[in-house]
Amino acid sequence: MVLSLVSLCAREVVSDHSSSPSWLSCLPRELYRPLLEAAFAHCRPLAVGELVQRWPERTLSVGGQRKHGQIPPNRLCIQALLLAAVRGLTDKRCALQVLDLCGLQCDEGRLEDSMGGWSLTVALCSTLLQARAAASRGHRRDGERERKRGLHTERERDGMVKRDRGLESRKRGMEGEEGEKVDCRDNRGEESIIQTRVFSEEETVRSVRRRMELQRRNDPQQNVSSSGSSSPDWDQTVVVRVRADLFINARSWERVRGALSLPGPMRLYCRYLRVEELPAPSVASLLELLPKDGLLGLDIRYSSLGVSGLALLLPLLEPFPLLHSLRLHYCNLDLQRTQPGQQGALQDMCRGLSALKRLRRLSLTALRLPGHLRLLLSSLSQPLEVLELPYLSLTPADLSYLSCSPHASSLRELDLSENRLDDSSVPSLRRLFSQAESCLAQLSLCGCGLSDVLLGALLPSLSCCRTLRTLRLALNPLTRNGLVSLAWMAAGIPSLRLLLYPYPLEDYEPGLPPLPSSAQLLDWPLLEKSEVRELTLTQLEEVLTAKGRQHDLLLTSDLLKYSTDLAGED
Repeated sequence: MVLSLVSLCAREVVSDHSSSPSWLSCLPRELYRPLLEAAFAHCRPLAVGELVQRWPERTLSVGGQRKHGQIPPNRLCIQALLLAAVRGLTDKRCALQVLDLCGLQCDEGRLEDSMGGWSLTVALCSTLLQARAAASRGHRRDGERERKRGLHTERERDGMVKRDRGLESRKRGMEGEEGEKVDCRDNRGEESIIQTRVFSEEETVRSVRRRMELQRRNDPQQNVSSSGSSSPDWDQTVVVRVRADLFINARSWERVRGALSLPGPMRLYCRYLRVEELPAPSVASLLELLPKDGLLGLDIRYSSLGVSGLALLLPLLEPFPLLHSLRLHYCNLDLQRTQPGQQGALQDMCRGLSALKRLRRLSLTALRLPGHLRLLLSSLSQPLEVLELPYLSLTPADLSYLSCSPHASSLRELDLSENRLDDSSVPSLRRLFSQAESCLAQLSLCGCGLSDVLLGALLPSLSCCRTLRTLRLALNPLTRNGLVSLAWMAAGIPSLRLLLYPYPLEDYEPGLPPLPSSAQLLDWPLLEKSEVRELTLTQLEEVLTAKGRQHDLLLTSDLLKYSTDLAGED
């Protein structure tokens, strides 16, 4: 990557912190952005803090999509940014009103100094609480100054009254010949006293009004609207709006709730909310506290919701007008075992899904909902673009409905991993691929028990998917001949860029059953003889060379790097 002259100069400027007083005093606003980017890129937290505290624009966006090879900001730089945003609340040079941190977190776990989603959420909420505490201290100081000013005004008024009485007593004891002079002096004194009293009364009224305003801001109960709503009046206090992606679990829930509950100079807006290991009532309380505009997606993981818990949460998502993504991973929605009230809760859940008018992405992982796919998807008002159904125990009837549903012709991403497929599934899958051939870009069929025969029956339909870019077929029991046939088909799709293939059965140690499961393939050891695996790689390279796809098509068996499910990536 070739750096521009501005970027090179910015790197040199921020590298020497001792010179910052000289250039900060005369810095044009157009150079704040390149200097901040250089400070982030070269880990200069002091420069980050000084620039953000004086930020001259209304909006500062730090996250967003990173360029190829660009590392996320250092943990120290993020902490310096948050502290500077608090200091900027009282800095007249700072014009910041919107701080956008969406996409700033690094959840890849590959960089030691980066800040993950959970750490960023905790640091951000701590910053909001710190800003609120600083504002409260400032309000108390203002209130104390008002109180002292009121006491000083009262003492001045008492002194005026005493002087008034002294003047009256002296006036009664004066000689007659000096009456006119005394009268003149008394008249001027009385006019001065009247003017002073009027000024003092006006000051007292203003002081009382200021104290009432401070009390109204400090007392959240007085911010309740006349309609009876208990939501705080944020518009009266917010100075900076902060947008971020939040990652909340049981350890951070209390802090996040505290940051969202009461008004302060900084308010938190969430773009994507990820929740782990929280019960349904706690998730419900978070949804009620979040601002309704801006939430695009909700991701709930490892929470024992059950059907009744999910039926409780779905109606709370309706007030979020921009919500288009709902992901539920391992939330214990086991419908294989009948329980009292289960059918009614399932109907409530379907009604909740039907209220999400903008939903485009639905992910249901390991929820065990055999035979219920029609009930769930038919309740949606718009076709889905992304559908992830791994570990769902799908039945042939489920696949048959999916292939004929309105969603089939609009799917860009489809994940059916770890659903056992057999001969009865082939017609439905063929019809599904035919419906989605003009839009499907990502397909995952990992661990579906696809043998050479089953996969061979699907290859003609897959080859017609002219927009397919990613195909994942790991942990399927294919032989080397079946794998080579798959490679020929994949190389014939011009749009395909990634094929995640399974190790052929010949590459494993002896002892596997004829059609092993995905768990057996995952745990079974591979042959130590490198020449056996070299033979597989050689045959795959020959296919790529024959098709001229050596440079634009990646064939790999690396599960940890290229399987989103096993890698745990978003």
